[in-house]
Amino acid sequence: MRRLKILRSAFRVMEESWDAISGVLEIQSTSMDAAIPATSFKVRIIVGSVVRSDAISSSDYTAESVFDDHNKWRLESTKNWDAVVAARILNATLVVPKLDQRSFWKDSSNFSEIFDVDWFISFLSKDVKIIKQLPTKGSRKALSAYNMRVPRKCNERCYINRILPVLLKKHAVQLSKFDYRLANRLDTEYQKLRCRVNYHALRFTNPILAMGEKLVHRMRMRSKHYIALHLRFEPDMLAFSGCDYGGGEKEQKELGAIRRRWKTLHKSNPDRARRQGRCPLTPEEVGLMLRALGYGSDIHIYVASGEVYGGKRTLAPLRALFPNFHSKETIATKEELEPFSSFSSRMAALDFIVCDESDVFVTNNNGNMAKILAGRRRYFGHKPTIRPNAKKLYRLFLNRSNSTWEAFASSVRTFQKGFMGEPKEVRPGRGGFHENPSTCICEDSAAAKVDKNSQSRKYRKDNTTKKNVANDEPDVGNVSEWPDMDDDDDDDQNDLAEKGTFNETISDYDALNFEDPELEEIISD
Repeated sequence: MRRLKILRSAFRVMEESWDAISGVLEIQSTSMDAAIPATSFKVRIIVGSVVRSDAISSSDYTAESVFDDHNKWRLESTKNWDAVVAARILNATLVVPKLDQRSFWKDSSNFSEIFDVDWFISFLSKDVKIIKQLPTKGSRKALSAYNMRVPRKCNERCYINRILPVLLKKHAVQLSKFDYRLANRLDTEYQKLRCRVNYHALRFTNPILAMGEKLVHRMRMRSKHYIALHLRFEPDMLAFSGCDYGGGEKEQKELGAIRRRWKTLHKSNPDRARRQGRCPLTPEEVGLMLRALGYGSDIHIYVASGEVYGGKRTLAPLRALFPNFHSKETIATKEELEPFSSFSSRMAALDFIVCDESDVFVTNNNGNMAKILAGRRRYFGHKPTIRPNAKKLYRLFLNRSNSTWEAFASSVRTFQKGFMGEPKEVRPGRGGFHENPSTCICEDSAAAKVDKNSQSRKYRKDNTTKKNVANDEPDVGNVSEWPDMDDDDDDDQNDLAEKGTFNETISDYDALNFEDPELEEIISD
């Protein structure tokens, strides 16, 4: 009843305050499982077993998402698909996402310079109405969006109860800081929409695609098969982790100085961080893990990384183990990279393409890019994705000098079972949806076979037949102060992993609620 009163009141406010609203209201009956057309706004109110639909035109109000997409690796993060899903839940028109150009990474790129915005709008036209900019109020000035933040892990009910009344009153809202602002578990129709957005609607621009495919081709010319390694070993990342990487007093002094910038961080405990698996593997440890898994020194490796702490000295052991060591800077000319080199997001997009097209993708961390690529590679055919079981491996690396190579390699292979990107490695519903999009993956193994005739299937040509992603169908003045939602559906991954319920890597920062904007920007990969 309270929700009905809120909506009735909101409709009255809207009708009385904004004479620019036009259009005929249509009441359309719908079932719980029916697709909701983007041309109609339907607030579905569940009272017992009765579903009521109150419809107004979706063009009458707008949700604008400002993505502070400062992290250079966060190109296809949950924010893109979650903004679309949020608009679908609210049945609002979505303004093309904006990227924060004032953040730590100082990248002036906008959404349309990274993604094909026309394809994005067209592909999702049956799901959500998307526009490039805020409309005007008839002949008057353009609408101004009301800025607000969404609680973390906000589910459908949360959006209806908390965001919708504000949207109806203000007519346009700007949802900022959109990391993890949508619950992990949603109704099936919304989960499938997440897949349509992330795996089909988001497509890089032609210049990025062309250069990315050129890099892939050059790797294939060097070797028929190659491994791509996403290596996060930047000073800021290491300082945040609070781990000891064997650099002695010099390392402690340098990383400690960086760590002191963030007053919200607790005093570091390197031993505990290692035991909990929260330390990114060093380049040498990654190389040893790969050799233990059976990859020989003749394998070609493409390394996608930012600034590596220690530079060439840190990378030397990995190069010694795998001499065929490549990066975009080594296989492309300076002139070829010039259009991208001043923009960290565009350079990251090139790495993303090469990593995604690799025969084996490896990461030394459990950040966003690792999870997103793991989910993407599951969706497109379970291509091998190796994520380190750091919680188990740390003891092996610690005591490596006390064991034979055979014993070390055997233990690595044992501990990495369940961390190799194989089918059904993680039970449906476990882990984050962006790393395990089980709702969209057909259980029929025959239907899940990779289309080997389309190497660029994920970028140039959309192939919606490969997966089951069909169209299934308060006090508003202080909304930014709402506490984050406690999502009971999200599993305690640490406890489950301890019990052996499933093999799941944990993020270095899953449990943290960042108060320092710069810290969140640097670590949210």
